[in-house]
Amino acid sequence: MFDVGTYLRRIGCAGATGVNLETLRTLQRKHLMAIPYSSLAYDIADGVDIVDLDDDVVFERTIADGHGGACYHLNRLFFRLLSELGYDVTLLAGNTAEGRQNFGTDVEHMFCRVTLDGDAWLVDVGYPGPTYVEPLRVCDKVQTQYGSQFRLVGHESGTALQRRGAATRWGVVYTFTTKSRQWSDWKELEDNLREILADPERDDSQEVLCGRAFEDGQVFLRQRRYLTVRNGREQVRTITDDDEHRMLLSRILFGDLG
Repeated sequence: MFDVGTYLRRIGCAGATGVNLETLRTLQRKHLMAIPYSSLAYDIADGVDIVDLDDDVVFERTIADGHGGACYHLNRLFFRLLSELGYDVTLLAGNTAEGRQNFGTDVEHMFCRVTLDGDAWLVDVGYPGPTYVEPLRVCDKVQTQYGSQFRLVGHESGTALQRRGAATRWGVVYTFTTKSRQWSDWKELEDNLREILADPERDDSQEVLCGRAFEDGQVFLRQRRYLTVRNGREQVRTITDDDEHRMLLSRILFGDLG
């Protein structure tokens, strides 16, 4: 069952109940370090549920047991945690070029916006790629976190969140609007995913897409592509050895990232 105390202890933030920017930063960073993004947390053979999830059931598997999940598991629960702690938090929807191509909808990625002391902050604990580890202020200034730079720029579909690493150019993480969302807004994505999974021509293998943060960076595994971001510098390897692949996957999901 969803429980604030259990949640905070699980992410290493026992007693962190203050409603302030310092606590919010700690909650997001510690969450990303403790709970993985994992496409393997829920078996696709059991179907896809995004809109009508049971928070208590998802909490047990995603947070209490530490299996993680997708953005609609992770950010849904983080939204509830922040709400119960007393933060002014709303749901936002973002989308990626890959998501629009694969799923045919602009309401794809789920994340949050927190309004605190007159400022708005983007908060996200469920994106499977290099992104902001602490809340990002909604403003027109370049912001630096752990060697990576971030900025928000105007885009035809609203706003584009861009990232630049220590040795990379500006690239779009995702685009979004500031429209407040409801769970039901993800119904189209849910329907499209179910249609994709029901396709008899579909390869029934489940994609490996996992990631977690560590003290000065993030690490991700997508199929055989292993990406480490440390102090803003990216290193990519293709993992061909099955034993190493299993070891790295286990380390991301449950191990010590150092």
